Amino acid sequence: MATPNPSSENMLERLFKLSENKTSFRIEVLAGVTTFLTMCYIIIVNPMILSETGMDHGAVFVATCLAAAIGCFVMGLIAKYPIALAPGMGLNAFFTYSVCLGMGVPWQTALGAVFVSGLVFIAISLFKIREAIVNAIPMSLKLAIGGGIGLFLALIALKNAGIIVDNPATLVGLGDLKQPSVLLALFGFLMVVVMHHFKVRGSIIISILVLTAISAAMGLSEFKGVVGAVPSIAPTFMQMDFDGLFTASLIGVIFVFFLVDLFDSTGTLVGVSHRAGLLKDGKLPRLKKALFADSSAIVAGAALGTSSTTPYIESSAGVAAGGRTGLTAVIVGLLFIACLFFAPLAQSVPGFATAPALLFVGVLMIQGIVHIDWNDITEAVPAFLTIVFMPFTYSIADGIAMGFISYALIKLLTGQAKTVPYMVWIVAVLWAIKFAMFGG
Repeated sequence: MATPNPSSENMLERLFKLSENKTSFRIEVLAGVTTFLTMCYIIIVNPMILSETGMDHGAVFVATCLAAAIGCFVMGLIAKYPIALAPGMGLNAFFTYSVCLGMGVPWQTALGAVFVSGLVFIAISLFKIREAIVNAIPMSLKLAIGGGIGLFLALIALKNAGIIVDNPATLVGLGDLKQPSVLLALFGFLMVVVMHHFKVRGSIIISILVLTAISAAMGLSEFKGVVGAVPSIAPTFMQMDFDGLFTASLIGVIFVFFLVDLFDSTGTLVGVSHRAGLLKDGKLPRLKKALFADSSAIVAGAALGTSSTTPYIESSAGVAAGGRTGLTAVIVGLLFIACLFFAPLAQSVPGFATAPALLFVGVLMIQGIVHIDWNDITEAVPAFLTIVFMPFTYSIADGIAMGFISYALIKLLTGQAKTVPYMVWIVAVLWAIKFAMFGG
């Protein structure tokens, strides 16, 4: 791999302190490519999910690439961490299936909610409020939220693949496993699992591309090409609608966007930094700058036309490849920019080809529930309700609400009210009032 000329190399050294971090230009580029390959599936999956709300597929594709690039550039150049950002899985599902399709909220208003949640993030990131909120929420609920979103994504994946179908007698049932699309989806999932086991980089995107090729060859979908003109972003750019946004229901939506991304982003920042050996005395240096990168990317993404942008746990793949500085994130951002010219390929992917990706991300997200104290029934029950209410009500928000309300009530009725953080009481009471006044 070619190295930059001496003047450029000196500039990179001054900017990213490569020698001090025991890395090099070559290692950082390799790490950036590795991270990109593990997360670039989002440029295909995100437009497909958000377009179900009526948003223009091409515009969302461009917004996804640009929002990811902006987040990576800010993280790399300001916070100087090897952590990549892109529109988050789970948050896009909440945007589409819970808010727009479930509540009937126009996508323009939902983008307004994302924008406001980003502004709230920026405000609390300037102080230490964000850390205080994260620390106040019981670990069992934090882990349960991630697990519940994992099951929610799994349900969406199985439905999109036709593996689970509507059944009037039993609510849901098993689909026709003889259908080519179903068989291909199952094959794709096994492909991802096997490649992940053998640590193949880009296993998810490889699966999507292989299924797309097979589908086109079998005549199940239309292949529109690989490279083409960049689609117009005009249909989604600056389309946020703030009229009627501050009703009780939509304030709850803003809160869920805020809460889910709060745990997701903070946990990812700390987890990836720990793996990279960047924590000092258990704390993350330049945390405020990292939080600013996260929150500013949310605001930029909403303005461009996509759901919340968040740090990706897949960044740990780049860290494992040696990435230690913000140059890794900058490389990822440049690769997302390059993806703008691959819109025809993204539009060629059939729905069932992305189902394995959603299902596998669900597997990764649910793994954290093993750390819940299942022997303490006062912790186990609220965690369980959080997890099961998300897929069974088809709503991440309702799962979070049931978790907080049940946690407060069970602790109160078992004489442990004093152990409940004040933030849990506030959230539980607000959700209870919402249900009492406006129903589900």
